[in-house]
Amino acid sequence: MNSSSTRGRAGGLTVQQSFPRPRPTTNPYLRQLADAIGSQPGVRVLPFSWRSALLGRYDVFHVHWPEILVTGASPTKTLVRQLLTLLLVARLAVLRRPIVRTLHNLTPWEGLDGRRAALVRLIERRTALVVLLNDLTPVPRRTLSALVPHGHYRDWYDTSAAPGEGEPGRAAFVGLIRPYKGVESLVEVFRSVPGEVALAVAGKPASPELASRLQELASGDPRVELDLRYLDDVDLVAAVRRARLVVLPHRGMHNSGSALAALSLDRPVLVPANEVNERLAREVGEQWVRQYDGDLDAADIAAALSAAEGIAAGERPDLSNREWPAAGRAHVEAYRTAIARARGRRQ
Repeated sequence: MNSSSTRGRAGGLTVQQSFPRPRPTTNPYLRQLADAIGSQPGVRVLPFSWRSALLGRYDVFHVHWPEILVTGASPTKTLVRQLLTLLLVARLAVLRRPIVRTLHNLTPWEGLDGRRAALVRLIERRTALVVLLNDLTPVPRRTLSALVPHGHYRDWYDTSAAPGEGEPGRAAFVGLIRPYKGVESLVEVFRSVPGEVALAVAGKPASPELASRLQELASGDPRVELDLRYLDDVDLVAAVRRARLVVLPHRGMHNSGSALAALSLDRPVLVPANEVNERLAREVGEQWVRQYDGDLDAADIAAALSAAEGIAAGERPDLSNREWPAAGRAHVEAYRTAIARARGRRQ
């Protein structure tokens, strides 16, 4: 990919994304999204760099988690990123280039305050269109929206070396471990689940303190296995496919890439009860999405494990509404809608 613009060519479109050139650790959602959009006729996708964003030629800026733009690895780097973000927003306003934002979460992963919160609000005010992953996400006032369901991971993960059925009685949490995901509560509750069952927690904790807390909670129960490191795709597939059930006790769950990853690997999920997850269950099949009310307890896990045993070998959830070619086309339509609004609006 390069930064030359397709502006001026019939139907040409250049999209500046807010994530950099993919690395092995890049979220597969973003990597598949870039491929799906870039495969559309006449469309070019630019990976993010401050040079490209501030000096490049493009038609629309697509941001996913704006808090990442304004947060650095140190106070000095954070301040630099915040100044660059101000310049970027000013440039987009002067050139009348629209911002399109995907609303992945109802609130940021961790709370924002001070300048970071103010800059995120500035980006929100300048956003012309939001991409919704489900139609229950609130849309900001005077902002256009487009519904584009989160794509699946079936084409991304290689399951050829992973077991087909998984181990009876084995549950798992797999993925990055952050405080809001409720993994500590999961481990604590699992210790009360009776019988010959197992829980695997596999993924990198957000802090050493969180890792120590999980090790403390798991100690004394040999049925709880911890693998507290970043998982590459091969290890992630192996961890999910070895289990019969994936448990995701995320607090305030709204959109879950982890749930889609588990379903793409043909494993049912246990998730908090809410309308988004109820719709997901109706979409993919009720047996694949089991919900619990209130706080997760041992009975919820035991019942979900028992229900998972009833899923016949070879059955798969219905993910036909989450194909990536359709997502690519829908994003391009959304970009063109945002561009039309930006060019027709008086500044």
